Amino acid sequence: LLLLCYTEEAAVIVSGLKNTDVFVGESTTFTCELSHPGVKNVQWWLDGSPLHNNFVTEISEQDGMIHTLTLNDVACHDSGTVTFRAGSLISSAKLLVKGILLSE
Repeated sequence: LLLLCYTEEAAVIVSGLKNTDVFVGESTTFTCELSHPGVKNVQWWLDGSPLHNNFVTEISEQDGMIHTLTLNDVACHDSGTVTFRAGSLISSAKLLVKGILLSE
């Protein structure tokens, strides 16, 4: 009988965050996939500020391994570095929010 016992240190990031460009008012989604569930202290950050679930920021996870952050109705000031942290694991990506030029 072989028992597999995962420790937090054994978890790795299978697929990290990707740099994203979007226009003002659009939504964007960042996804980070871990090798297995059960990693504690999962947190999302935007430019060093922790993010929490609300009507603009949607944070979810699937099977404890696929962690998703959706930012709705982004504004220019949302441009910055998005960071996902799970225990000692960290993945970061740049978010660039582009304005829309209105021609006269």
